[in-house]
Order: sequence, then structure tokens, then C-alpha cells
Amino acid sequence: MLPIEVRPFQVTAPALDRLGRPMYDLRVSVVDTCNFRCPYCMPEELVDAAPTPRVERLDFEQIERVVRASVELGVRKVRLTGGEPLLRKRLPDLVTRLAAIEGIEDLALTTNGVLLPAHAQTLADAGLSRVTLSLDAVDEAVFARMSGGRGNVSQVLAGLEAAERAGLGPIKINAVVIRGYNDHVVLPLLEHFRGTPHIVRLIEYMDVGNVNGWNRGNVLSTAELLSAVQSRWPLNPLRPAIRGEVAKRYAYADGQGEIGFISSISQPFCGDCSRARLSTDGRLFTCLFAKDGIDLKPALDGNDEHLLSELSGVWSVREDRYSEIRSTLGNDRKVEMYEIGG
Repeated sequence: MLPIEVRPFQVTAPALDRLGRPMYDLRVSVVDTCNFRCPYCMPEELVDAAPTPRVERLDFEQIERVVRASVELGVRKVRLTGGEPLLRKRLPDLVTRLAAIEGIEDLALTTNGVLLPAHAQTLADAGLSRVTLSLDAVDEAVFARMSGGRGNVSQVLAGLEAAERAGLGPIKINAVVIRGYNDHVVLPLLEHFRGTPHIVRLIEYMDVGNVNGWNRGNVLSTAELLSAVQSRWPLNPLRPAIRGEVAKRYAYADGQGEIGFISSISQPFCGDCSRARLSTDGRLFTCLFAKDGIDLKPALDGNDEHLLSELSGVWSVREDRYSEIRSTLGNDRKVEMYEIGG
């Protein structure tokens, strides 16, 4: 494969959508397979779709071109997702390519962690900034239920330790909280990480995709979670670090760290949403709850100016605000979480 031509870094007029929101974050799904079967994403009994054939996946050169064009439009944060991104072969090669792109301020990866012991140092050496781990419980029985019976807590914690040794921090730990599944073990999860530099983020169970059997009755709201945590450990609110920050951040009053709450159901944050998502097969989605994405492969067949124009055009007509208006919408099919990451 011939190397791509690298143009001098430049920022065109930052891309703004119809609601004035910038394109600041790009999440890149590098593979749509996973070694877990979490009920809120890829429940084994309901997911029968085959993974994207290798020949239809974007190769690393194509991903790099999309990321470079996105950075010219204002993207500063890039996150590699899946599926489980560590299942993508030669992933450090992609990280090396992306880390060399001038303008990226944060290059991160979301993973379930079980493969990190073998890859954390290589990824760090390639230029990865940090990782986010998915861990819904430290109780083994509850963890098994939440992971579809795959892996175990000790494997995830070994991955976290490997990431910490490699300097891939600050490490965030995402926990999806589902009423009747793992809500009773939230406090033990928080207690496990109190006093460490790791930041647990409690995520309301969201209606992403179609296969997770979502219903509002299983949602434990941030207000309920915050009340439960506050009754055990007083918290002090923290100011957002950047515009569009999805988590409401709090510090333990006794100085034992920080936690966050992500409240797409009870406290929608569409108004500041700055995230675009690139699927494994090259579709650009402008909302986590979108029905369709724009196929970028035709634009990738052209030159970089054509690709830049296509990306800018897609973002400029964006007006997604699903979480704010979900109650007025029907039950149309939405893209699955494992196709575009969280």
C-alpha cells in the first residue's frame, strides 16, 4: 500500500451543524465483533447478525483519511471503539498513524479490558493517550450476568493494571446501571475504586439499537443513583472541563476521588452534543440513536478535498436531538451499539 500524501495541518472553518454544535469528537468503530455479550449491547440470544466481512471494513489508510479530514473540520478528540476494538488485528499500527496527526489532543480507546495485558504497553508506545474500561460490577456473579457469561472480573482488573503501568490514564470506568440487574452492586463498585485515580462513570440504561429489550422501567435515573451515593459518601459537584462533556462530574467530599453520571434518559444533553461516529464499514453517524448513516466509501474513492466537502456537508445539515424528543418518536429501527460503539 502506498503511503498517503500528508498535507500541512490546517483548520478550515470549524464545522457547525444547524443547531450551532461543533464537530469536536470522532468515535471510530474498528470492528463490530466482541468477546462479551452484554445484554444492553449485544445479547447473545438476540444478536444473529454476522460481523462485517473483512473486505468491507475500512482499512487503516481509509480510517486515517477520515480522521485527518475530521480534524481539519474541528475534531480534537478521537476514540477507538467496537465491538471490542482489541480484536482488530494490528491495531497499534492504526494508533501510530492517528497519533501522528497534528491537531488531535486526545486519542483514546474503549475496551472491556480482558485483552489489555497483552496490548497495553504496545498501544501506549504507539501513541495511545488513555483507555476507558467497561465494567458493570465487581461482584463475579453479577459481572457474569452483565457480560453474557464471558470473562471475569479478575481479567478486567488485570487489564486495568496493565493500562495503568503503561501510563494510559486517567482511566475511566464505564458502568451501565440496569434496574434489577446490577443496581444493588453499584456502591461496592464505587467503593472498590475510591481512593484511586480511576474515575467511575454511572450510565443510565439507554434505548440504543433494537435488540437490548430496553424499557423505561429498567432505567435507574441519575437522581436515584446520586441520592444512593450521597447517602453513603457526600459529593461536591465539579464544573465541566469542556463544552459537550457528557458526564456530570462530582468529587467525593473526603477527597477520595471523582465519579461521573451520564444521564441520556433523565437529563438529555443533546444541546451540546459534538460527537460523530464512524462505523466499521465506513458509514458516518451523527447520533448514537440514528437510523441510518452516510456511506463515506464513495467519497474515499475521490481526493481529500472531496472527502472534506462530504464530511462538512453531512455535519452542516445535522439537527439530531433524539434524547430530547424520544417521547414523540415511534419505534423505528436504530443502529445497534456494537456497530458504532458507545
